[in-house]
Amino acid sequence: MSNQPQDAAKRAAAEAAAALVRDGMVLGLGTGTTAALWLEALARRVRAEGLRITGVPTSHRTAANAVRLGIPLIDLTAEVRIDLAIDGADEIERGSLALIKGLGGALLREKIVASAAQRLVIIADTSKEVERLGQIAPVPVEVVSYGHEVTARRLGELGGKPVLRRDAAGAAFITDGGNILYDCVGFAPIRDPADLQARLDATVGVIESGLFVGLAAEVLVGDSDGAVRILRPDRAGG
Repeated sequence: MSNQPQDAAKRAAAEAAAALVRDGMVLGLGTGTTAALWLEALARRVRAEGLRITGVPTSHRTAANAVRLGIPLIDLTAEVRIDLAIDGADEIERGSLALIKGLGGALLREKIVASAAQRLVIIADTSKEVERLGQIAPVPVEVVSYGHEVTARRLGELGGKPVLRRDAAGAAFITDGGNILYDCVGFAPIRDPADLQARLDATVGVIESGLFVGLAAEVLVGDSDGAVRILRPDRAGG
């Protein structure tokens, strides 16, 4: 069932992000409900203003949506420079703007695109703001399918309490990259996201985690009344 105030807040953030786009940009196209609203707002600007933009999608789902909306796509190659990436988040830590992403299953491609972009802007409603990561979302961890149970045991030894993500049919959820996802509920509260990210990165079998640390340039937080707050990282505060 639709949550109208939350939907309005997401739409406000999406519209504000669409206003950041300039003619000739190469854009990173995020995945998720708020990112989908941004794509719609972007497509309206393309039609109304004749903007010449191209997009690099972060998932098959986003690619299909962009094609439907008439947004031209390109592959991410060494020659491609992404001017601006717009994406959502599952949690945003106040101050640092460290993120948890990946509940939509696209964290690997999202992080590749975010890392390649000159600027990453996150769009969200107020429900995604937290004091410490892990308050409302687990940490998704994408792992190689071969021996994934062994990798899960290692995640458990780190304290993650990993839970295999399953699809609607009850089978293991498979990412666009053909990998397995474990949602780790045991790390909360995450007092040092950068340290945890480093420990996960060093774990054999782990491809990538849903911790996005030091990547967001700013966050556009929408409210149900249409107001949008701009958050920037507090570098002094870590």
